[in-house]
Amino acid sequence: MKSFSEWGRIPAPEFTIVDAVAAAAAVQERHEALSSPDNDDLQPPNQSLAKATATLATPATATLATTASHNKQGSRRERHQKRAAANAVRDALADPRSPPRRHQVLPGLKKPIITKFHIMKARIAATGWVGVQGKKEPDLHRLEDFFGPGAKRKDFTLVKAPPPGESRPIVDSEGKIFAVHGSTPKDPTFITKVHDPAVAALEQARAQMSIAAGSEQHRRGNFVTLTGGQSHGNGREGPMDVYNGVINAAVFLALITNAAFIRLAGFGTSLFATWAPNVFDFYVDYMSCFYVHYPNMQRPFLNSIWSACTFNLGPHTWSLGHRDFNNVPFGWCAITALGHFDFTKGGHLILWDCKLILEFPPGSTILVPSAAIYHSNISVESPETRYSFTQYTAGGLFRYVERGFKSETAYFASLTKAEVEEERELGLTRAMEGAGMFSTIAELKAAIRD
Repeated sequence: MKSFSEWGRIPAPEFTIVDAVAAAAAVQERHEALSSPDNDDLQPPNQSLAKATATLATPATATLATTASHNKQGSRRERHQKRAAANAVRDALADPRSPPRRHQVLPGLKKPIITKFHIMKARIAATGWVGVQGKKEPDLHRLEDFFGPGAKRKDFTLVKAPPPGESRPIVDSEGKIFAVHGSTPKDPTFITKVHDPAVAALEQARAQMSIAAGSEQHRRGNFVTLTGGQSHGNGREGPMDVYNGVINAAVFLALITNAAFIRLAGFGTSLFATWAPNVFDFYVDYMSCFYVHYPNMQRPFLNSIWSACTFNLGPHTWSLGHRDFNNVPFGWCAITALGHFDFTKGGHLILWDCKLILEFPPGSTILVPSAAIYHSNISVESPETRYSFTQYTAGGLFRYVERGFKSETAYFASLTKAEVEEERELGLTRAMEGAGMFSTIAELKAAIRD
């Protein structure tokens, strides 16, 4: 399994607003002119998810294939340099280690959250690489709508927050761990040294950023957001850096170089590697290829597996019902709650398809397949403040790698009629094989060490 140190201390890099503005201007300058380097020797994994599933069952699988015939334009030295670059990216993405220790997962394995939901029956797009938007629930939900004498919905289960240092796996009807109800690290200084500085940084960011009129109103709710990283989809011909403009790009850079968010990013990645090792390795394989092919693009956090993140700046962040349908449906999104609010009364995460309402204390991280599951929050009340920090990867990036770094138009133009039909029939199979990579409790029990 390729994974990260759970709570490594990463020093905050030197940062000044002048440097941030200069870097933001450079991003803006190249935004419209991203070009791929000459990486003919580097190929995508070029494997169906069936092959990927079998491959990812073994350690150290993040290998990059080379072309069958050597390109005469590239010398042996050039090929060596490219492979070295690929290895460097993989080393940055993944720190190979032994399976998780018993104390890290055993408490959660003894107390799984069992549901009747079946992850392989989740609604997804025909391609298998992204989800679908789906239904829309009424906008505002309070806890009393689900529990108590005036409850309108009585088919939901309230799940209490796990204690610090513990996480509870959420299991589907077939025994697959498809989500994780995480908590905070078991660190007595976490709130004062990580959570509170993160909240202060978000409040400062909200005061400094440029907020366009009406931008705080969107399909996920009524709050200010700031997003960065790489995305693909929504009509784009290829992957692109998310564009924020110079001022907001500088604010974004200030946040991703903040020591508190670096630690939160790594913690979410550690949870992912621990509870879904096969899916995590799939991310490593594909994203290693992607970042070698596009060395001028960078993940927001070096110690995180995800390619994009969003800071939800509130000040009263609670989301309306939605699916993050542009994300890969068999992957995980990390959601970290931040702020000062009573988590027993508001801020809960509602997983509609699973009939679950999860307590979500400040500083906690929950992992969900956000493209596949319809989700929202219980509202919080003024003067409480609630923010969140999310990490995710667009399904379009995986699709782009799988198709040999070709746009939708170029890819289908390269296929025969028979291959086009075959591609269109692969979506359901791809999604089922992807969901099949989620681990079972028995598999994780067999993998843990003392």
